[in-house]
Amino acid sequence: MLQSVFIFCCLICLIFPVGTSLGFETKGQDCSKCHTLNQTEAVDLLKNLFPDIKVLNITMSPSKGLWEVYGQSGGKKGIFYVDFSKKHAFLGSLISIAEKKNLSQERLSELNKIDVSQIPLQDALVMGDPNAKFKVIVFDDPD
Repeated sequence: MLQSVFIFCCLICLIFPVGTSLGFETKGQDCSKCHTLNQTEAVDLLKNLFPDIKVLNITMSPSKGLWEVYGQSGGKKGIFYVDFSKKHAFLGSLISIAEKKNLSQERLSELNKIDVSQIPLQDALVMGDPNAKFKVIVFDDPD
């Protein structure tokens, strides 16, 4: 039975091959000309899943046919992906198979990067050489 289903699926794929319409990658067209997603639309799409969603940034995803929505919900920041049809969304890792990289994690690290030079250190307790090449900043709540 399972073998029959597999053969049927293979025949369907041969008869109706997948076209190259996903993102027009081979034609070199810019998908953002026809497909748009603004912050209000993204909030409306995702509010059923995350009622307190706050959209911080929207860009095109490295994968054609998806938007990368950087948002915050429940005090946690994350990346959501929304397809061009605005019918599907997923939360998870987008992984480059060829490069063996987690593109979602790299992008999240880039978006959450903190400029340590902006941290006020006037009341800091300095241990060791203040002119050291590498510095470690430790935050502690005494209460």
